[in-house]
Amino acid sequence: MLSAAIAVLACVPAFSQTTERLTFEVASVKPSPPVVPGNPLFLGPPRGGPGTPDPAQITWSNATLIRVIMTAYDVKAYQVNGPAWLDTERYELAVKVPSGATKDQVNVMWQSLLAERFGIRLHHEPKEFQVEELVIAKGGSKLKESTLNPAAELVPGPPQRDKNGDLIGPGMVTMVLVGPNGPSAHTVAKAQPLSRLTEMLTNQVHRPVLDKTGLAGKYDFSLEFTPDMSRVPPPPPEERGSAPLPPAENVNAGAPDVAVAMQQQLGLRLVAGKARLDVLVIDKAERVPTEN
Repeated sequence: MLSAAIAVLACVPAFSQTTERLTFEVASVKPSPPVVPGNPLFLGPPRGGPGTPDPAQITWSNATLIRVIMTAYDVKAYQVNGPAWLDTERYELAVKVPSGATKDQVNVMWQSLLAERFGIRLHHEPKEFQVEELVIAKGGSKLKESTLNPAAELVPGPPQRDKNGDLIGPGMVTMVLVGPNGPSAHTVAKAQPLSRLTEMLTNQVHRPVLDKTGLAGKYDFSLEFTPDMSRVPPPPPEERGSAPLPPAENVNAGAPDVAVAMQQQLGLRLVAGKARLDVLVIDKAERVPTEN
């Protein structure tokens, strides 16, 4: 036991903070500017940090607090139980990472930031979920390993696109169009892990989707399907103009639902099951962070 403890201590980087008190060297946190109707809003992941070409700096634009909690504790949205504003209030984050920090240590630093700047207090509870397991369909996966340069992930801002709107850099974009027969969705991904796909699927099937494929790479793929819009609130009148919204029950006859589309287009399928998962219950959180 003593030798094991010594081995663990030897892995601690030179900045010599204990695991419980790991913090960023510098952290700027402020509310995001108001959204301008009609302007695109980039809700992408944080940029930089361990494992990227810029390990010492992380920037995160339009970050919701639930996304920061998910990153800090390595959980999904359905594993966070807290006030609704966690998924609506947005913040601009810029932090400096100590030299030699690992991804796991950075997650602990996010936990410290949440506690110190947002007053987050939480506890853990186990909960059984009805889930969908993502598995490889009969005939095999149709996913293609990405050939994009990993350094392209460093480019700040939204995913890069060409003049036609197609992705040319790492990222994942879903475009929803509403026609006379209802909505249709087109998802395009470049150099993305399956965790991005399971996140999108979770929002579509309204239950947790767990990756059981064993596929650990980054992939390029596209998916055409009819999205489930039943739980999406309509935009306010000032944003949608005078055109009436189509009935929610209308279905685009040209695209299958997401489960069928997955099997036909990506060689993956969903299998119903149950799983007992850890849930974070947010006991306290402040909308306004403490000053920088």
